[in-house]
Amino acid sequence: MLDFNERRKVFITCKDRSVTYLEKEVRELGFVPESVQRTGIELIASMEDCMDLNLHLRTASHVLFEIKSFYLRHADDIYRRVKAINWEEYLDVDGYFSINSVADNESVTTPLIVNVKIKDAIVDRFREKFGRRPDSGSEFSGAVFQMFWKETQATLYINTSGDTLAKHGYRKIPGKAPMMEDLAAATIYATEWNTRVPFINPMCGSGTLAIEAALMATKRYPGLYRSHYAFMSILGYDESAYHAKIKKLEAKIVEVPEVKIIASDISLQAISFAKENAMTAGVDHMIDFQVCDFAETEIPEKPRGVIMFNPEYGERLGEETELEQTYRRIGDFMKQKCAGYRGYIFTGNLELAKKVGLKASRRIEFWNGTIDCRLLKYDLYEGKRD
Repeated sequence: MLDFNERRKVFITCKDRSVTYLEKEVRELGFVPESVQRTGIELIASMEDCMDLNLHLRTASHVLFEIKSFYLRHADDIYRRVKAINWEEYLDVDGYFSINSVADNESVTTPLIVNVKIKDAIVDRFREKFGRRPDSGSEFSGAVFQMFWKETQATLYINTSGDTLAKHGYRKIPGKAPMMEDLAAATIYATEWNTRVPFINPMCGSGTLAIEAALMATKRYPGLYRSHYAFMSILGYDESAYHAKIKKLEAKIVEVPEVKIIASDISLQAISFAKENAMTAGVDHMIDFQVCDFAETEIPEKPRGVIMFNPEYGERLGEETELEQTYRRIGDFMKQKCAGYRGYIFTGNLELAKKVGLKASRRIEFWNGTIDCRLLKYDLYEGKRD
């Protein structure tokens, strides 16, 4: 049985270009990173800590707890090295597990080979010790073990998350071309919105940006919306400790009725979807949903805050020409009606962004899936600049 208070290396993964915002979250939770890499953060922590990280992090993908790091030259060596590990300390003989791997070694033609060899090693060890074996499959419904293997260095982890943390659990209706929740959270962190001034999201679609803003403002964390993690299938897991952590999450919630969050869309269906998602998240009372053209969105005069657009990128043939006018109108709207605000446009089409007609003071890089995107910042000054 694993001691959930034993401290080992932990690697928290995130999307490329989001690690700055993950580091901010990790430090705010009181952890000190050992190293910050392009797609993740390494630190020393316990499985108990991993439970807290899973429940709190908005911009992470997975929280990985190290089992063993070792020299591995060839795929033929996987079975022997993996079978030697005391898997009975981690996994119940009557449990269920799945394997995931990332391999960069010339002996590997497909990660599936690595997965199968690891699985065979684990089940054969159990058969030899107990005469029976745990079930295994591709579903992340039980324990999840992960290998990262580059050249001759391999590390096996417990994937304490299981399914990705990028989905925060409240979005039952994704809508058209949705932004994932972890990306939405990262982009809001990038705006440096202080959660106490207005957050305006015209063209809101299914409402992810506005909902994430409301969750941040009220200190509602993703663990409130998810009931299953892979750490629950590791020997040593204490269900009462998990429920105590959920109670602490609930106790952190603060209501901030003075904070104005506005989400508008010209589509009645989009607003309907957004409202349902907000209700699931418990923040529908915080968001003023408006059905209107973005140019008719209410902009509170004081205090000034953040206005953020996530318009379409024009990925299909013929759409760019139509969207040029939309981007031009966004620029006119921000210039004419949003003076004093910080304006942001998230887009995967920099040619269309040129039609905004305003000079961006910052261009913050992100990936939206495989699309190279920018969060463009516009300083919308009041009056004339000296």
